[in-house]
Amino acid sequence: MKLNELSNTSLRILSSIAMFVILGIVVALEYYFPQIHAVRILGVLIMIGAIYETMKSLRNTDAETFNKHAPYFIGFVALLILMLASVFFVGTRPWIMLWLLMIIVGADVGGWLFGKLFGGDKMWERLSAHKTWSGQIGGILCGTFMSVLFFLFIKPFGNDAMFAVLLGITISLLSQYGDLTASFIKRCIGIKDFGNLLPGHGGILDRFDGWIYVLPFIWFFIK
Repeated sequence: MKLNELSNTSLRILSSIAMFVILGIVVALEYYFPQIHAVRILGVLIMIGAIYETMKSLRNTDAETFNKHAPYFIGFVALLILMLASVFFVGTRPWIMLWLLMIIVGADVGGWLFGKLFGGDKMWERLSAHKTWSGQIGGILCGTFMSVLFFLFIKPFGNDAMFAVLLGITISLLSQYGDLTASFIKRCIGIKDFGNLLPGHGGILDRFDGWIYVLPFIWFFIK
């Protein structure tokens, strides 16, 4: 069976497995060879790929549409460059990156699950047809739970449990609004995905848009 004959669900599963394998390799390198900063290298490569794909996505829009929304797009690219700078510095602290990953994944899964279970009013239907207020609440709850769970084992910011709760809420919200910002830009330039590098997921930024505001926030917070 060829790759293009697989269903979208199968492609998502296969590409997710591939991403987990890469993550496992990076974790092993970070553990055994911390001096090379494997997490930083991976983060920088991801962001360079995301910026490249975002610029390349302009091929799929017309000049009139781009000129109409150029300020938004330029501002968005500037935000991606800020993300690149952020991951360069935050990437040297692998436990913080792991903590962020747990919160963002928790918020993403919680938002999807609560949205499916409870439905309700849409947040901004023009930007995202599937995001609901119940999903946002579920994302905050699950993301915060993951933050506290991480805090019980590893304390990246000291011993204050309430601090872990507050940052869990903040990161969960920022990750969801990063997703909405990416959706807004895609609507502005008239594309569905930023790319197709990750089968079943879209482009690099389609998978990592939850980090758009999170990385700069954490960088300014810890430096």
